[in-house]
Amino acid sequence: APARPAALSRPLTRPPTRSRAARPFAELIAINLLANDLHKRLGYGSGAAVTLDELPLGHDARIASVDWAALVPEEAQRLRALGFDEGAQVRLAYRGVFLGRDPLAIEIGRMTVALRRIHARAMRVEELAA
Repeated sequence: APARPAALSRPLTRPPTRSRAARPFAELIAINLLANDLHKRLGYGSGAAVTLDELPLGHDARIASVDWAALVPEEAQRLRALGFDEGAQVRLAYRGVFLGRDPLAIEIGRMTVALRRIHARAMRVEELAA
């Protein structure tokens, strides 16, 4: 009988698994860059109004409109108090890596605010020229 290769003579073991929280930072950056590239290929951020959750990472935009009726009144009041209103300049700083891609980190002024995707979807933004 032919000799078995050394790699097949070792017992099979499952490679160690890592939780999503233990992923290296570079891997998370690569995932966000791929998502950003996908957004560009699909035409998001082409100057037309899109929702805030569709904005590519790192792009400046101005809030064109907010669908306040889509939000719970208390949440709408909190967002207004934080400055999320028509005309405000925002930037998508981070998109979550979990299944729902929540939360989103939105830079508004000198603040960075974590928003749920459902709240960001109620805001239409127009991308500003770079």
